Amino acid sequence: MRLSQMLFVTLREDPAEAEIPSHKLLLRAGYIRRIGSGIYAYLPLMWRVLQKVSTIVREEMNATGAQECLLPQLQPAELWKESGRWDTYTKAEGIMFALTDRQKRELGLGPTHEEIITAIAKDTIRSYRQLPLNIYQIQTKFRDEIRPRFGLMRGREFIMKDAYSFSADEESLAKIYQAMDGAYRNIFTRTGLAFRAVEADSGAIGGSASQEFMILAEAGEDEVLYTEDGKYAANVEKAISFPPDIEASPFKKYEKRETPGTETIEKLCKFLKCSPTAVVKNVLYEAIYDNGTTVLVLVHIRGDQDVNEVKLQNELVGLAPQYKAKTLLALRVPDESAQQKWAANPLPLGYIAPDLSDEYINSVKDVASKFLRLADKTVVDLKNFVTGANESGYHVVGANWEKEFKLPKLVLDIRKARPGDRAIHNNAQTLQSARGIEVGHIFQLGTTYSVAMGATYTNEQGEEMPLIMGCYGIGVSRLAQAAVEQSYDKDGIVWPVAIAPYHAIVVVPNISDKEQMEVAQKLYNELNIAGIECLLDDRDERAGVKFKDADLIGIPYRIVTGRSLKQGKVEVVERASKQSQEIKIEEVVTHLKTQINAILKG
Repeated sequence: MRLSQMLFVTLREDPAEAEIPSHKLLLRAGYIRRIGSGIYAYLPLMWRVLQKVSTIVREEMNATGAQECLLPQLQPAELWKESGRWDTYTKAEGIMFALTDRQKRELGLGPTHEEIITAIAKDTIRSYRQLPLNIYQIQTKFRDEIRPRFGLMRGREFIMKDAYSFSADEESLAKIYQAMDGAYRNIFTRTGLAFRAVEADSGAIGGSASQEFMILAEAGEDEVLYTEDGKYAANVEKAISFPPDIEASPFKKYEKRETPGTETIEKLCKFLKCSPTAVVKNVLYEAIYDNGTTVLVLVHIRGDQDVNEVKLQNELVGLAPQYKAKTLLALRVPDESAQQKWAANPLPLGYIAPDLSDEYINSVKDVASKFLRLADKTVVDLKNFVTGANESGYHVVGANWEKEFKLPKLVLDIRKARPGDRAIHNNAQTLQSARGIEVGHIFQLGTTYSVAMGATYTNEQGEEMPLIMGCYGIGVSRLAQAAVEQSYDKDGIVWPVAIAPYHAIVVVPNISDKEQMEVAQKLYNELNIAGIECLLDDRDERAGVKFKDADLIGIPYRIVTGRSLKQGKVEVVERASKQSQEIKIEEVVTHLKTQINAILKG
């Protein structure tokens, strides 16, 4: 492709809306254009990158025996209501674009396709002889993000590969899950990116085991905790660890003390001269279930620890049947206006005790009359601890469970693991932290959807059994931007060879120079014939502009038909290392072919 004929415009300044380097560079280099909030057009260079990524994904998926299909983007609401996720996706998370057609039928634009594929399986799979089965697609998805940001990282429209497997038993599911794990590792290795596979929370998709694949980058929205021995890695939402050791409480006798201005743990410990490991912190949440019931949740956790709200939310979803509900719509710390709806008296915020009276809850419709009291494991072994006194400006010291306060029946791991914590698998290993961009996620769904939607098969004994499912996603457009976030410099993008839009760019410093143009045209033709995808910069621009643009768009190799032509050579510059060498014109194709093949073959 000649640049003079391409839809290609670069910007010299960073666009105002772009926040992270990859977003700025993709806009500046003419890869994408913003059409609306979270909506981007993929221009020719970007589309080539996405095609490269999709080809790698497709090849590795096909190698596992998975079959490609294309599912509808418009999805009937009744299927989502059947699975129980319509309210979750339209109200709780609120990420479903929902609409009504002219027949007043409710529809949604697909953010994911579990319901559709389960409905198809229900209609088409009859016998165990048809199993196992793994179906995938590469398609546009839609999610109404609250705050679209970072370009393709968190857009409202994006390209995704999603696969769904159906098995007769857990052993078969485990084999497919492992095959997907291997395929994903191959995909990310082939794209030339540094990645880490980590344990993950299943979130709104549901199911049991799940694993995320993170592209390591400083601008990543996710925090990954891992050990140096390589035996543990998890998203911070899922991570577990041993907390720091308890420091003995200096208080031996139970008493109430005046502690003015100590509404934070830091201020309290400074005032009482004690360790935060000797404090029981009581955190109040408001849980709103899908049947409209609000439950006030009081969490007891050690003073030096924080509540992992993802773990807490998962526990509360499990308790939904207790409140005659199916799922949780929202979890939040109640602000002043929320408290006014149900609080009988002003709460002693910052000074709450574990025995905060249920009488603080007014008799209000759809509000549970009692606090749901949960204890994190970190508080169980505390002796003579410090905690609130249910009176502003006062705490109690020297308190003990089953003496001054009753330990809740529900004792859970709902603390947030942190860098520096000791690893569960080896006390000598401590958790390290890295930032990552989630580009892949695989789930063992089990029978979550098949039971809800009645998708069954007949086993060898003639019994009707629910299909056992798996789900496997890769963000294709997100991966493309993550590659830029991981690999760029002050001059622009540095694409890995495997997913670069073109392998090489031939730059003609002076298009009025007949020899420069002839050699450039010759090399351009020979490179493309040899399978080296090539651009020809034949624009009527200054040489400096062309060099800057070549660096900005990040093509792996730049060939310059400049002054060295007098010696029968051209300059070849490697974008990643910026190493430059003069190579004989007749040797350029062989040289680049050797370089590129070596990289692609690993």
